[in-house]
Amino acid sequence: MRGSVDGLGSSAPIGPTLPAVFADDDLAQRFVAGLDEVIAPILNVLDCLPVYFDPALAPLDFARWLADWVGAEIDGSEPETRLRAAVAASHLHRIRGTRQGLAEAIWLAFGVEPEISDSGGAAWSARPLGPFPGEHRPHLRVTLRLPDPGPADEHRLNALVAAARPAHMPYTVTVTAERTPER
Repeated sequence: MRGSVDGLGSSAPIGPTLPAVFADDDLAQRFVAGLDEVIAPILNVLDCLPVYFDPALAPLDFARWLADWVGAEIDGSEPETRLRAAVAASHLHRIRGTRQGLAEAIWLAFGVEPEISDSGGAAWSARPLGPFPGEHRPHLRVTLRLPDPGPADEHRLNALVAAARPAHMPYTVTVTAERTPER
């Protein structure tokens, strides 16, 4: 958390800007020095404001606030590097509701590529009234293979898919243990 910092000098001290009559007044100089100490953290934040909005450089608590601000799909348990990557991935708003957007949101939350299958499809036919592609009933299936899955992982994945899927699409999620290569 930001706040007062002992010994932080002001980038714009008030004392030298006072009228000449107060330049040699010890009481006036000490009084405005106290104001400088109170205002210095505010000026410091304002001087460094662009850094606060850069996910790679922002303080961790501010990066968490930025994640909420940009609508990053996080739950607060991810490591700092993944949190910062989720904040930086503001392009996900453009692809939200798509297979790619869902896959990227899951990767940012878990660090693992999901297996996604859906009932949709796209096709082209030269004849009218041709068969529709995909399955008759829409459905989305998301499988996530984790090295050490826990009960909270399925709940977390369910909440993430519910938020990032196409709005009309019913879905199921499955979290399983990662396949180990057979020897």
